[in-house]
Amino acid sequence: MKTTGHSPNPLIELKGVTKVYGTRAAAVRALDGVSLCIDEGEFVAIMGPSGSGKSTAMNMIGCLDRPTSGEYLFRGLEVGALSRNQRALLRRHYLGFVFQGFNLLPRTSAIENVELPLVYRGMGFKERRDLSLKALDRVGIKERARHTPSELSGGEQQRVAIARAIVTQPFVLLADEPTGNVDSKTSHEIMELLTSLNRDQKITILMVTHELDMSEYADRLIRFVDGKIKTDTRNKDAA
Repeated sequence: MKTTGHSPNPLIELKGVTKVYGTRAAAVRALDGVSLCIDEGEFVAIMGPSGSGKSTAMNMIGCLDRPTSGEYLFRGLEVGALSRNQRALLRRHYLGFVFQGFNLLPRTSAIENVELPLVYRGMGFKERRDLSLKALDRVGIKERARHTPSELSGGEQQRVAIARAIVTQPFVLLADEPTGNVDSKTSHEIMELLTSLNRDQKITILMVTHELDMSEYADRLIRFVDGKIKTDTRNKDAA
């Protein structure tokens, strides 16, 4: 397996992580001794067939699941040792999430959708409104701030979802099939946007995708097969 080099102090590190669902005859080993380092500022694409472990790995990194065995370190902190509330705080303050299905509240304007993570933080109206407008401007959709999701195209909805994910200024953006529900032209626009966030704001991006041409925007490609990392390579066009 060809692997990439990494710094001695990675942002994210998995050490021999195994995840088993079920017991005895019904046990499924979703991750099988996965070790992985991701440095701050990287843009990593994750691919693999259904059931390969890629989504489980993303859930682990996103603090939505815990390893059965092995360690997950975030900035050197052992995440598995944290309580449920501590993991929720880590998610809220350091991680942003973008999903294939947008997950926007349908009767709520774009700017109110973007404000949600700041509401959960208890931030005052003016500060969160200002930050949300800046996030919408950053993704090129500020002029649609008052529109509800039904008044927006699929690409515009995904931009709102990305604005919601970056409004908290996360260290890491976890994107699960972010171009899965949009057309080819819009897919490339979304990928250009993610690339600019990675380049200009230094946000570390982990993206699950099944589309090879989308993975080429990343500077690193990890392929999962049967709960293991099969290949970990740097894209030719990456700096």
